[in-house]
Amino acid sequence: MSLTIYGVAASRAFRTLWAARELGLAYDHVPHHYAGPEVKAAPYLAINPMGAVPAIVDGGFPMYESLAINLYLARKAGKLWPATLRGEGLVYQWTLFAASEVETPMGQWFYHTTFLPEAERRPAIAAEAAPRLAQRLDVVEGALAGRAWLADDAFTIADLNLAAVLFRAPAFGLDRWPRVKDWHARCYARPAAKAAVADRDAKG
Repeated sequence: MSLTIYGVAASRAFRTLWAARELGLAYDHVPHHYAGPEVKAAPYLAINPMGAVPAIVDGGFPMYESLAINLYLARKAGKLWPATLRGEGLVYQWTLFAASEVETPMGQWFYHTTFLPEAERRPAIAAEAAPRLAQRLDVVEGALAGRAWLADDAFTIADLNLAAVLFRAPAFGLDRWPRVKDWHARCYARPAAKAAVADRDAKG
């Protein structure tokens, strides 16, 4: 069964491209742009009715939402998945934490300090997001006390999902959170992460 990943590397598709590399999966990459007309056209809307990227089709099975896709691929591959039920619970916990607690303040801070044209930035939004993001980083710092990884004794999809959402965290500054800084660096030192980042930088 073939796997196709839709979405330019410089988008949330980065998360799934990284996961596929970590899992050793063969895949076809269709670099639909998140702002392109192709994601609003009927063929793609049949895959992702939200008209957003990423999405996958795995042997005829369509799926969207990047972090959920990553959980599915890891579970199916039987890799990056904890051996215990408690570890599995932590995978879900940290993935939902990434989606519900971290992504919004991380994105708001980055958009309104760096990403948007200067005339469109709203400093008040960035200023409000920064302490909320800091509080979330405090939580991760505490979780990493006495352990190297979030859900198991080795790197799992929990680490990948949260680290992917925190892609821009070094620009925010991590010196205040030395455990998070070390963990983030170790996640991105992995060969699959380096390859995914290089693809993101090269292809946009």
